[in-house]
Amino acid sequence: MPRGRAKNYDDQRELILERAATLFAHRGYSATSMNEVAQACGLSKATLYHYYEDKYAILVSIAEGHVQRLHALVSEVGAERLAPEAHLRELIARIVLEYADAQHAHRVLTDDVRFLNGDDRERILGKEREVVTGFARAVAALRPDLKKARLAKPLTMLLFGMINWMFTWLKPEGALDHAAMAPIVTDLFLGGLPAVKAPRKAAIEA
Repeated sequence: MPRGRAKNYDDQRELILERAATLFAHRGYSATSMNEVAQACGLSKATLYHYYEDKYAILVSIAEGHVQRLHALVSEVGAERLAPEAHLRELIARIVLEYADAQHAHRVLTDDVRFLNGDDRERILGKEREVVTGFARAVAALRPDLKKARLAKPLTMLLFGMINWMFTWLKPEGALDHAAMAPIVTDLFLGGLPAVKAPRKAAIEA
């Protein structure tokens, strides 16, 4: 009789993805072995293969899981039917906070997507393009003239340029956290430097 799944099966899979994402982010996908992933998870290599058939399956799960969460975020904010500026502000706040807890997965999606095969890469990048499109629609809703000038998407990519690389310099132990940075990013994007407000002292010291 086949052995059933342990009660903590899904939790263990998530732990493996979290530890593997950390290794991939620091060492690179190609330089990380399944032995190292197993050791980081406190598992034997044989047990690791019980959860994922190979390192490539782990990579797909990390990248796809991350982009699916971003995609769901865009859909959830859209369902709130907010006014245009409030909609864009909420999108930016939500995605910045999502990145706060997914820095390693985001780096894997950014750096290691080239290791995906054609079908997997196109599926995952297709979801990523839909996320960008959701933001571009929010920008265009706030400034319809930009859509006519075909500037909504380029401006959206500039916005993501601010957000996507925040993990390279924003330190968890620093004076500013992601919650404090989200409105700064939004103000800078919407109004330029004169519109930026200093965060409350409590937010800086938190």
